[in-house]
Amino acid sequence: MGSSAFRNAKLVLADGVIEGALSVNDDLISDMSTGPSGVGEDLEGDYLIPGLVELHTDHLENHYRPRPGVFWDPLASLHAHDVQVAGSGITTVFDAVRIGSDLDLPDMKIHAAKLVNAIRTGNAQGWLRAEHLIHLRCELPSHDVLDHFEAFADHPTTRLASLMDHTPGQRQFLSMEAYKLFYKTKMGTTEAEVEQYLANALAQHERYAQPHRKAIVARAKVLGLPLASHDDATLAHVEEAATDGVAIAEFPTTLEAAAAAHDAGLAILMGAPNVVRGRSHSGNISATDLVRAELLDILSSDYVPFALLQAAFLLPRRVEGLSLSKALATVTRNPAKAAGLDDRGEIAIGKRADLVRVKMVGEMAVVRGVWRQGQRVS
Repeated sequence: MGSSAFRNAKLVLADGVIEGALSVNDDLISDMSTGPSGVGEDLEGDYLIPGLVELHTDHLENHYRPRPGVFWDPLASLHAHDVQVAGSGITTVFDAVRIGSDLDLPDMKIHAAKLVNAIRTGNAQGWLRAEHLIHLRCELPSHDVLDHFEAFADHPTTRLASLMDHTPGQRQFLSMEAYKLFYKTKMGTTEAEVEQYLANALAQHERYAQPHRKAIVARAKVLGLPLASHDDATLAHVEEAATDGVAIAEFPTTLEAAAAAHDAGLAILMGAPNVVRGRSHSGNISATDLVRAELLDILSSDYVPFALLQAAFLLPRRVEGLSLSKALATVTRNPAKAAGLDDRGEIAIGKRADLVRVKMVGEMAVVRGVWRQGQRVS
């Protein structure tokens, strides 16, 4: 694949920032040095950071379904998503694909298959800028989630699954009134339609959620597929996750749940938009507060790809004593480690040459170049 070099860069390493140069041989970082160098592309004093690793983004689904009832071509959706992801400095992305039909989308398997097949096609044909892997978002109360899981889980591109239950009145939406407002605003439904939806959702939860959770946990263990819990709000939620061998606690909604997850050894993931906005969109715990309490390991862009880089550069200004290296670890080394990707996420000799050039324009981090495995992709 050839070799390349960069000089006059601020290299953000695991334990600090150095001014120096970096060399790439084939797809790996082969050498680093401090001080001036006459060899390589001049980065003009910009930062050179590891490529970002994104474990949970709904962004592909947003391209595929840009409006209720509107479905875009899946390959075109993937292309648009990939361009924005890579342009935001993300070189490894776990595309979250919802499985399990619901009352809004009774044919979810058809839509999930289109997205999964698009990702596999893009990877096989080699035109994707970032490396795309699949994160199955398993909606446990859905009657057909087990069928969907079996259809998509046993494949090399599927590398993570999350145990989700968006039944109103718990987890993300503890307040029924907050859920009603969210659902009415999102779907444009009447009060009577919302009430009927709630009744049906609660009935499905009672019938399916626990049996489906047990079945997916057991199958994931056989497949060696890492699991994440989602929207844990109570000690009981965290205890259940720990018992099930869950590795990642996604978006815990309370400080109590986050502290318990930390004590249980789970990696805690929160949304980067939460950091950028300074609060949760649904009124839950602030991600920045979890950073201050040393209870946050990973950030996810969730629904805004650029938020990942933006949040990482914002955090050292908002949290006293937090270094840029430690902040960037939440979007590079930590998510890579949690997903079992030990070959990337850090600027170090022998690691994959997934790199991002970042220039500071005032307080805004601007992406000026992206390389995946040593090849420029943006």
